[in-house]
Amino acid sequence: MPTVSTRVGQLHVEIEGSGPPAVVWHSLFVDATTWGRLRPALASVRTLILIDGPGHGRSSAAPGPYTLSDCALAVVEILAALDVSGPVDWLGNAWGGHVGVFFAAEHPAACRSLVTIASPINALAPADRRSVQLLRTLHRLVGPRPVAGIPADVLLGKALRRQDPAAAAVVRSSFIRADRAGMRQAIGSISLDRPDATDRLTEISAPTLMATGADDPMCPPADVAGWVARMPAGRDLVLPGAGHLAPLFDPATADVITDFWKRADR
Repeated sequence: MPTVSTRVGQLHVEIEGSGPPAVVWHSLFVDATTWGRLRPALASVRTLILIDGPGHGRSSAAPGPYTLSDCALAVVEILAALDVSGPVDWLGNAWGGHVGVFFAAEHPAACRSLVTIASPINALAPADRRSVQLLRTLHRLVGPRPVAGIPADVLLGKALRRQDPAAAAVVRSSFIRADRAGMRQAIGSISLDRPDATDRLTEISAPTLMATGADDPMCPPADVAGWVARMPAGRDLVLPGAGHLAPLFDPATADVITDFWKRADR
């Protein structure tokens, strides 16, 4: 089933692996290809349902502005189309973690466990907001290719971008191939207009792991610890790296995730 019709457009879905189902959603600016290094290990213990968000990867743009709740409802629609009736594990990076928080809070019976990686729960800070607005303006004026280095630097950190050109190529190529109008729509809908979701954390009953990079300036470990303290069954973890995507290019992160899933299995 390559695409599923949802309230936020035609979303591309890829299924791999065996075992209980796990929904996997990527960060803004990229697509499901960013999970490539972790997929073999994750797919050995879970049936991965990898989704390209609206306007990203092989998914269409949404028919109009949308919210994180809309994205969570779109996943409910995807699970119904796939005949997945039981609860799922959720694994989300940045945007994917944001959607996971709303999914776990608003559809508790459908969420077995939640893992977020570098997903800030607060709304954008003013300085970050200005940077994102500038990127969206440049994307509109000159297209994605000339500015693709900006999200690569932000999401990987400049040091990893230089040290790991293959990782940088994944970020650049996914940013460039995204639907242009859909990308700008996503930047507005789930970045610039992203609400503070702190009040949703107390509503999440599923076992939750919130991880972030040790040097991620937009999702610092101290903030993550504060968010986890609000959750009935949450814990935090600090991973190596400076950008939202850095942990996804470290194979050791797969061990962290699968270990958490094993604990959830008990």
